[in-house]
Formats: sequence, C-alpha cells, structure tokens
Amino acid sequence: MQSTHCQTRVSNVIQQLQNVRIEKLEAGFLTISPENDEIEAEVIAAIEEAGYKVDGGNGSKTSTCSTGCCG
Repeated sequence: MQSTHCQTRVSNVIQQLQNVRIEKLEAGFLTISPENDEIEAEVIAAIEEAGYKVDGGNGSKTSTCSTGCCG
C-alpha cells in the first residue's frame, strides 16, 4: 500500500463499509475508528479481499501490497 493507487483502492474499500471512519491513510499505514471489534474485523477482511496483507495488533496495523503494483 505504498503507491497512491493502492492507497486509493484501500480507501474506496473502507468507504463502502458502515460505522468506520478513516483517521489517517498514508504509505503502508492506515488508522481507522471502528465502532467495535466486529467492524474492525470487517475492515481487515475487506482490505485482505482487495489484495493486501494486514499486519500488527493492539490498534496498530500495517498493510502490505500483494497486488504487485507497489514493488
């Protein structure tokens, strides 16, 4: 999720979900405000379905690209 293209893809996926707000989205890092853990799990699943790997825990998760466009 290093390129603008990948950041836009992730942003678009998350914007389709309800009850979640993007706090910060930058190269390789996403901060969201989900209403609960279930919604957080939905966000992670949506990001992974879009072709990205989500790493991290305790509120800090990073995403890496598996689509090949970020190198």
